[in-house]
Amino acid sequence: MFALKGFWSSERGNFAMATVVATLPMILGVAGAIDLVGTSHDAAQLQNSLDAAGLAIGTKFSPDMTADDVRQFGLQFFAANMSAADPQEYSGSVSAFAATASGSPSAYFISLSSSISRPSFIGDSAPWQAYRTASVKIKPGAQACVLALDPHASAAVSLQGSTNVSMDSCVIAANSDASDAVNRGGSALVSAGCVSTVGGTSGLLPPSASLTCGTPHEHQYASFDPLADVIPPPYTLCLPVPNGKTYTLSPGTYCDKTLSGNITLNPGVYIMRGTTIKPGGNGSLTGQGVTIFLMESAQIYINANETVNLSPPTSGTYAGITIFQDHGNTSALTLNGGANSVLSGFIYAPDAPISYAGNSDMSGQGDCLRLVGMTVQMTGNSSVKSDCAAALGNRAMYADRMITLVK
Repeated sequence: MFALKGFWSSERGNFAMATVVATLPMILGVAGAIDLVGTSHDAAQLQNSLDAAGLAIGTKFSPDMTADDVRQFGLQFFAANMSAADPQEYSGSVSAFAATASGSPSAYFISLSSSISRPSFIGDSAPWQAYRTASVKIKPGAQACVLALDPHASAAVSLQGSTNVSMDSCVIAANSDASDAVNRGGSALVSAGCVSTVGGTSGLLPPSASLTCGTPHEHQYASFDPLADVIPPPYTLCLPVPNGKTYTLSPGTYCDKTLSGNITLNPGVYIMRGTTIKPGGNGSLTGQGVTIFLMESAQIYINANETVNLSPPTSGTYAGITIFQDHGNTSALTLNGGANSVLSGFIYAPDAPISYAGNSDMSGQGDCLRLVGMTVQMTGNSSVKSDCAAALGNRAMYADRMITLVK
């Protein structure tokens, strides 16, 4: 009897052991499937968050952003997306987030990557890892001739009075989100390739406005600051200014003076430290192949009875740049020259208003002029052309931006 019981007991034990051995692969397979499904879900969320962060960076990217700026900005959106999915599940499991920028004004690329770790369902097994990447391409839109950088100003670009502005296929752009970021009023007439704004526009209906694109492109992404990465040259010793009302200056640094009269600049780079250039009366400012840096509150004031005739160098570090007002310099830049004035190249005042009164012959070919200011006001007649690669040393400015995920 006891032998029989032992026999049955042994049989059951063998059967149980056999069952465990037989089902172990199945158990491991199910556990592996759970790990695989869970890791796939985590990886998908990781990819979505990287894509979202890349697109977010794309809307705000500027060439002057540091590597840390790019990473930190992207990390905010990446972390927010991961947290929104499941803050507890993903806390501490995501690592190695990276976001870098590369490229040139013709196209910038944002590259992102990160990894996620999921504890294995099987005991002490190594955690499952997933690594994902994302790439975003930022391509500029059409060429622009006028750009206002202020993010909120009303009438950031203002076309008023009897102004007649012809942009020859160029775009007028404003980064302002105001409802009238570009404003045309009075009897002003404007013809351009298009108008592109972050906000809205006012007064840009036919027949006062003729746009090749048909209607203004409103509520677009912000346009790139074309000179954001330009670094002014170092100061040199302050040079003396000759006596008299008619004189010629050589390249170099000039300090704490008011320059008036008939001023001629030899070709080269000029650094104005706290200097005011104000010809006065029937004075003039003339220089071909020059770049003028306005530093430490330096300013240029050209009135209607004065003449300005300036052009930029076509090669070298500052090719295409005629006037560069340093960041932080809020002095108004006034270029209201008389009928014989000719101005070409980049006129740049990122933190100051620009007032420009063009007096171009509207039947002519126009000037290779690019106006970039905190705000821009245009009066008088201006003819500006877009085909200026040679005159601007291949330096260009674009409106809006196109952002795409690159797979």
